Amino acid sequence: MKKQLALLLTSVLLVGILAACGTSEKKDTNTADNKDKKVLVMGTSADYPPFEYVETSKSDEIKGFDIDIAKAIGKKLGYEVKVKDIDFNSLVPALENKSIDFVISGMTPTAKREQSVDFSDIYYTAKNMIVTTKDSKIKTVEDLKGKTVGVQLASIQETLATDLNKNKDIGMKVEKRNRIPEVVQEMSSGRFDAVIMEDTVAKGYLKDNKDLVGYVIKSGEEDAGSAIAFQKGSKLTEEFNAELKKMLENGEMEKLILKWFGGSETE
Repeated sequence: MKKQLALLLTSVLLVGILAACGTSEKKDTNTADNKDKKVLVMGTSADYPPFEYVETSKSDEIKGFDIDIAKAIGKKLGYEVKVKDIDFNSLVPALENKSIDFVISGMTPTAKREQSVDFSDIYYTAKNMIVTTKDSKIKTVEDLKGKTVGVQLASIQETLATDLNKNKDIGMKVEKRNRIPEVVQEMSSGRFDAVIMEDTVAKGYLKDNKDLVGYVIKSGEEDAGSAIAFQKGSKLTEEFNAELKKMLENGEMEKLILKWFGGSETE
């Protein structure tokens, strides 16, 4: 009886040891898989709906047109894309210090930015717009003379406002803030007379606030285009460009534009 009990105990112990070995092997395999997985950190300023934003009433997830593009390309190239929310004026420095791999944040290539980072081809083109209150009587760039105008810090609209101010007949006061909601709030509170922003982004604010109106800036300049920014010399530039081209040619980009912008143009 004792012999049979000893054999039974030995069998139980052996099964336990084999099971433990099996678990250990599986765990090690999973760890190896995680190490081999390719992860890219994407920088964006999540205050720019419908390009990138957080719907705080529902979740902390960053979503939008740019996010869909980044994740679609990442999936095609075999990368997992992790999104990092950063103030817009800190995005280029983050690429320079290599804390992120690429930026997609409605960013327009400029000569100044191209000194620090590389850009993909343009994937979306929009217009600049003056957004103001209905009672302001501001409709054109000339109407901004002597007014206080808000723009996002380090944005193409800041550059536009600076260039417009070179015309002595305009002479507006330009105020800068880190995030788009901040400049809109300043205007709604009466501290700014108007805001210059991209028309696609303006649509959301105009839809949600009937006291606001918007007018496209017809300056004769080429419309602002959005591109993806990369570290200087990054191999990702060529990889992403190839996938962007495919998306533009096969209709995939068109579907995303219709999804996020409704396919209508702002007049």
